[in-house]
Amino acid sequence: MGKPTGFLEYDRRDRRYQPVADRVVHYREFVIPLSADQVREQGARCMDCGIPFCHQGCPVNNLIPDWNDLVYRDDWKRAIEVLHSTNNFPEFTGRICPAPCEEACTLNLDDTPVTIKTIECAIVDRAWEEGWIRPQVAQRRTGKHVAVVGSGPAGLACAQQLARAGHNVDVYEKADRIGGLLRYGIPDFKMEKHHIDRRIAQMRTEGVQFHTLTHVGVDLPVSRLQSDYDALVLAGGSEHPRDLPVPGRELEGVHFAMDFLVRNSKRVQGVHVPYEDFISAQDKHVLVIGGGDTGSDCIGTSIRHGARSVTQVEIMDRPPEKPNKGLTWPEWPQRMRNSSSHEEGCERMWNIATKAFIDDGNGRVKAARVVTVQWEKGADGRMQMQEVPGTEREIRCDLVLLAMGFVHPVHEGMLAQLQEGSGLELDPRGNIQGSTEGEKAYHTSVDGVFAAGDMRRGQSLVVWAIREGRQCAHAVDQWLMGHTDLPR
Repeated sequence: MGKPTGFLEYDRRDRRYQPVADRVVHYREFVIPLSADQVREQGARCMDCGIPFCHQGCPVNNLIPDWNDLVYRDDWKRAIEVLHSTNNFPEFTGRICPAPCEEACTLNLDDTPVTIKTIECAIVDRAWEEGWIRPQVAQRRTGKHVAVVGSGPAGLACAQQLARAGHNVDVYEKADRIGGLLRYGIPDFKMEKHHIDRRIAQMRTEGVQFHTLTHVGVDLPVSRLQSDYDALVLAGGSEHPRDLPVPGRELEGVHFAMDFLVRNSKRVQGVHVPYEDFISAQDKHVLVIGGGDTGSDCIGTSIRHGARSVTQVEIMDRPPEKPNKGLTWPEWPQRMRNSSSHEEGCERMWNIATKAFIDDGNGRVKAARVVTVQWEKGADGRMQMQEVPGTEREIRCDLVLLAMGFVHPVHEGMLAQLQEGSGLELDPRGNIQGSTEGEKAYHTSVDGVFAAGDMRRGQSLVVWAIREGRQCAHAVDQWLMGHTDLPR
């Protein structure tokens, strides 16, 4: 694939960022794309490696070597057709996916993987510019009606596939705009929202109906959807955050990360957020607890607010700068990763456990009491955390953002109603019980009710959500019609 000797002739080149001083004063995307010729060169680096391990790394099964080759040959229109054959929204994944495909690339054995994510984004961005992306309206209607709860990437992918199969699809979203956490949870500087709006316009033309400000299980009983539709898909995400139940948790200034991010994104996008509800980092010493993507988003947002300082703590060990490829490749390795937000200014600390938040005397947080920890293997083989004596200390902070991930979907409301009325089963982690294989793929324990994305698999990546949404649509179509032409 690509040019047989391309990986020898061309160095890896990826997109650059605007300088920090320029980008922290706005919320727009700041990635500087490669030119078309540069992208073609990067496509030429794709090797004819026999077994394309990038396929293993990509949850949506992107045909990566195929569209790398097409870009190298300057056939961009065919490239978007191949890209869309496995991925409904490559402009999303081309911006916010961590690119496990690149970790699995054969060239990553030499730390110079093909810039797959950059090429993917270039293909879809050019396709929009050229007008190649158009609605795909079903030629016949089945007369079947499907309700999809949740408008994140899983719900949108499922809804689009089902509409293209000829079903009448209604998407229900509790927020005021479509997109789930893509809309308000992902900061605009990582992905501007016109990318979502274009897809929504496409899907409306394809026949999808959207219902915002409709909280199923609160505003609308889920039993109504069960009776009014032939099938119901639950794609509401995993939104129950992991809490930190330590003394002082109730103090003013201690917030869940998503409360901070959502309110900021709403303001950026022109949605009114009352002054008393807005969480500002301006002139504050910010402590972010949690080392994942959500924590990184909190850092970048706090810096744009004008925080005095930002500190991020992580309870786990500092990962290695360079993984042992002989042990990890082509799997996703634990290694030190710096996001664009980290580059903007942040002190990072590892092996830190938070023991309490300190009151300033007026009910506000002024510091966090922390301790250094170390991880040792116990007698049962499991890693156990031990505090290091004499390491207790305080970190100054007047805004604390808890970014420790999500434990399972919200059970109150829709899921509780389904449990009580229909016997919906949950797995031991609190997610909706459901397999991805066999005749009952993506089917819950309730007949005619399906589940996809984080609501079924737990907190995960946007690329996994798209995969599950597509595969769930395949299962729903098969169940409704007895056969399906939708790809799995």
